[in-house]
Amino acid sequence: MNNQSSNSPADKSLLAAIDLGSNSFRLEIGRLDSGHIERVEYIKEAVRQGGDLDEERNLTTDAIERGIRCLSRFGERLQGFDASHVRAVATQTLREANNRDHFLKLAKKALGFEVEVISGVEEARLIYQGVSRFLPQSDEKRLVIDIGGRSTEFILGHGFESTQTASLHVGSVAWALKHFSNGEFTEKAFTRAEISAESIFETLGNHFNNKHWDVAYGASGTVGAVADVLAQYGKPADSVSRESLYWLKEELLKARYVDKLRLNGLKEDRKPVIAGGLSVLIAVFEFLNIDNLNVAKGALRHGLLHDMLARENDILDLRNTSIQRLARKFDVDETHANTVAEVAEKLFEKISDGTTFADGEYFKHARKLRWAAQLHEIGGIISPVDAHLHGAYILDHTEPVGFSQSELHCLSLIILGHRGKLKRLEADFSDRIFMMQLICMRLSVILCHARQMPNLRGIQLTLNHNGFKVTLPKSWATKYPQSHYLLDEETLAWQKINWHFELVTTI
Repeated sequence: MNNQSSNSPADKSLLAAIDLGSNSFRLEIGRLDSGHIERVEYIKEAVRQGGDLDEERNLTTDAIERGIRCLSRFGERLQGFDASHVRAVATQTLREANNRDHFLKLAKKALGFEVEVISGVEEARLIYQGVSRFLPQSDEKRLVIDIGGRSTEFILGHGFESTQTASLHVGSVAWALKHFSNGEFTEKAFTRAEISAESIFETLGNHFNNKHWDVAYGASGTVGAVADVLAQYGKPADSVSRESLYWLKEELLKARYVDKLRLNGLKEDRKPVIAGGLSVLIAVFEFLNIDNLNVAKGALRHGLLHDMLARENDILDLRNTSIQRLARKFDVDETHANTVAEVAEKLFEKISDGTTFADGEYFKHARKLRWAAQLHEIGGIISPVDAHLHGAYILDHTEPVGFSQSELHCLSLIILGHRGKLKRLEADFSDRIFMMQLICMRLSVILCHARQMPNLRGIQLTLNHNGFKVTLPKSWATKYPQSHYLLDEETLAWQKINWHFELVTTI
């Protein structure tokens, strides 16, 4: 697009958030104006992938094709956007799908940007971020509930900060398939659906009961759909009461079948899942003893937009805090870890000379390397000998605030590969940037073996087509014999894969 109008994607004040939900895919484009984000465009498509996981937990071919067609349309709209101004996240359906990697590769090609799969905890945090931006600032303690297609998020918060989060495998699409699959609405089906949902909510314990909050809000999805219908029948706008939910349930029971359901304000794409969503919402009211739920305007996609602003400011990036918290939790020697991180970043700067990065990409890759270095000994609390194995496992099975699952897996691979045999590393060795990060990580650990800042003066690290070369000053080997020995040993580790490592000394 060559149009340079204020609405053109070339406008650097534009941000875009894509939410790949279980029921719908949504694209929100906003313009940053004096610290505020104003909506420019909103597109929603009912893709309903959540109903198309087969018995082996794989997305069906039809579900994949529907999703890719939608993302292709979104991608056309986002042509010209900087990668740092676009975030696309997938939630419960992609968390469950065993063939998600296949879909994610196709999604990146169709959309033109990476799609991240986020954890339920991260989804809840982002939902609260979105909701809180549309609420007046007050001292009230808030409960936010978001019933999606295959998961329901519960969040307690105050101001802009969430204080407690939970994500449970209960949702409108999942419950519609499980309890109303034949399209029939019966009292028995509703009772079973509500009891089933409440039994899962019991895992929350007392953490979200009404002594912890002053006002309850319902975000997006099911709550919004229910509120739209109720408003058409004279119920108070922007709120849902317990009484109105049971009125709506009676209307569904009167209709008996989904194809006979006629409700003002109910969109066609919501009809197949309305009974599932309503039964879950009733269960929420009963379990938490809620009398009235306010309809929130913000949602996950709005939280993504505001999170992008925070990520542009390294000081405000919550992922830095998460890394520090993990390091303290697992008793990492932070002084040594930060030394390794500093050396790794300096080496990455050397090796990146001559490599062209897209806007913001160099910083993004260098930051991941720094985080991995800061946590490279995280597994040492379990076993110093196999710290790299345990560290990788921890990163793959934890949910630190701000991270997507793909980001955490990248960190875990760098940590896993920071020492030992490379041929056993199940990684994509064709990923040039990852290999650059990996060599920098391995070399920084070697150079910092004495647990102090090494002398890097005169050391060069260069990249060629499929290998790396370290050039050392003439007298370096004599001054640092142990470091030289370890570097020489490193050449052996690279002989069993399709990358080579060369160690030379200047004459």
